[in-house]
Amino acid sequence: MKAQSESPLITVLPDHIANQIAAGEVIQRPASAVKELLENAVDASATSIQLIINDAGKSLVQVVDNGKGMNEADAKLCFGRHATSKISRIEDLFCIQTMGFRGEALASVAAVAQVELRTRTAESETGYYIEVENSQLVKAEPIAAPQGTSVAMKNLFFNVPARRNFLKSNAAEMRHIIDEFSRVALAFPAIAFSLHANNQQLFQLESGTLKQRIVQLMGASYESKLVTVKEETDYLNIRGFVGKPDAARKTRGEQYFFVNNRFIRSGYLHHAVMSAFQGMLAPDHFPLYVLFIDLDPQQIDINVHPTKQEIKFEDEKIVYAFVQAAVKHALAQFSITPTLDFELDASIQQLSSIQQPFTEENKTRAADSSLFRSFTQKNQAHLIQPTGFRPYPTDWTASEPTPAAPLLQHALEEEAIVVMGLHNSYIVYQTSEGFWLIDQQGAHERILYEQLQQSSTEKPIAAQRTMFPITLSLPPADAALLTELCPSLVSLGFLLEAGSSGEFIIQATPATIQSGKEKSIIESLLEEYKHYNADAGYSMREKLIRSLVKHRRIKAGTTLSQKEMRQLVMDLLACKQPGQTPDGKPTYLAFSNSYLSSLFGK
Repeated sequence: MKAQSESPLITVLPDHIANQIAAGEVIQRPASAVKELLENAVDASATSIQLIINDAGKSLVQVVDNGKGMNEADAKLCFGRHATSKISRIEDLFCIQTMGFRGEALASVAAVAQVELRTRTAESETGYYIEVENSQLVKAEPIAAPQGTSVAMKNLFFNVPARRNFLKSNAAEMRHIIDEFSRVALAFPAIAFSLHANNQQLFQLESGTLKQRIVQLMGASYESKLVTVKEETDYLNIRGFVGKPDAARKTRGEQYFFVNNRFIRSGYLHHAVMSAFQGMLAPDHFPLYVLFIDLDPQQIDINVHPTKQEIKFEDEKIVYAFVQAAVKHALAQFSITPTLDFELDASIQQLSSIQQPFTEENKTRAADSSLFRSFTQKNQAHLIQPTGFRPYPTDWTASEPTPAAPLLQHALEEEAIVVMGLHNSYIVYQTSEGFWLIDQQGAHERILYEQLQQSSTEKPIAAQRTMFPITLSLPPADAALLTELCPSLVSLGFLLEAGSSGEFIIQATPATIQSGKEKSIIESLLEEYKHYNADAGYSMREKLIRSLVKHRRIKAGTTLSQKEMRQLVMDLLACKQPGQTPDGKPTYLAFSNSYLSSLFGK
């Protein structure tokens, strides 16, 4: 009897499924389509590009350009897999100087969305309309159309609902879209760009210089804080701008590398820039930079990642050295680094007291001051207090601790807690068993953290209405982030009303916030939040609480009175976890009497 043949285990996927799988490498979210469509418009020699977004790109991503356009044959071919106008032989892959791959992008988009294309060339009297759904041609007909191309991607992942479920909130997806838009706009400042979201204009960028484009995207405050970088060699050219040290922030959102006008990510080159700024930045701060590296395309491989944002240099050590040297040279040229041999904070060099002449009258007055005495001691410059600084108890609502811990009970029974300040950063707290050396900044972080945790879950923080509404204007990326955070900020005492064009009306802030500081605390809160936002392990509420803690904590070097130190110690002892900061660092070190005796051989 003849054995029955087994069914084959290997099958050939239908085209529409293969297309959807391939599209997953390119189109991961609406911002992915934005990147591909914008780059196609750039390659079409457009001088004006419009990006139109609805529902954070989930319902519509449309790019309209005034470029070359396509004829009927090209319009039909561009949606096919492996269709491209950029390469014709394998060698072309290693000398690509264009941006998008029009056919590859459109094929990927058409596999996971409903796409409408309108296009016309300068030579043609009529345009052409193509409608594609699930990789299938639905409609094709001649139409009246302006020169250029319009691609509208509708209902992303309509045929892959599992993928759509993984998309983030509209505010989060919009931030990704703005990031991609900003990268392409920075790379091509000679092209005019606009961005409309839900019928609201977010950007209107006129063609101009790179510096003008940076200011348009990041805010007018950078107008006077940009340093020109320009180095030309036989191997490569480096051009662009870096921000002065005082423009550095805690987040990495304003660092851009472009290789042959293509945005890339490179931790290796980022390290080169950071090393050039060594000694000029506060801890955990990052400088702004927009740097373009131009070199022979054969010296790089851009095909190591589907998005082409990670590339491989033939000799990355040479590129590292050139980037580091170019940034160092730029900072030196603009007198940013004349005092690197001195052990002084770079920001001190900008104080008016150093910039202005020091007269004999000033010398006499200064010699009699405590400030002069502090400068005669070694390494005391960092102890200078800013004018008008409000110390610990003024910007913080004292808790009403329940004396649960034995140490706290003992402390409250004493007439006065025996404490002493040390270097304006530490507190020596005497106990019957020895003493604690308390880090006042870390201790305050723990106190604030537990208070905010309790307030956001049990008792909302008291909010204080502003006497007059305060308008806060933010760049679009920050505005999108704040829109997402507004509901969660209510329990922390902030009440904000979103306006138009990145404006917010500050209706109320926590009662402990000093009047006149409302704008600055929200801006600082956003910076701290972006600093934490890279850690996916924290919830939004947790990030907000930690951000507020970082902003409102006592800074190292702050002088506290005896009363303030005692209150700080009492509130620390009342905490559920007094021994650690929210980040897991110790708040105090305990020294026993027996250990002290052993140190002296007793």
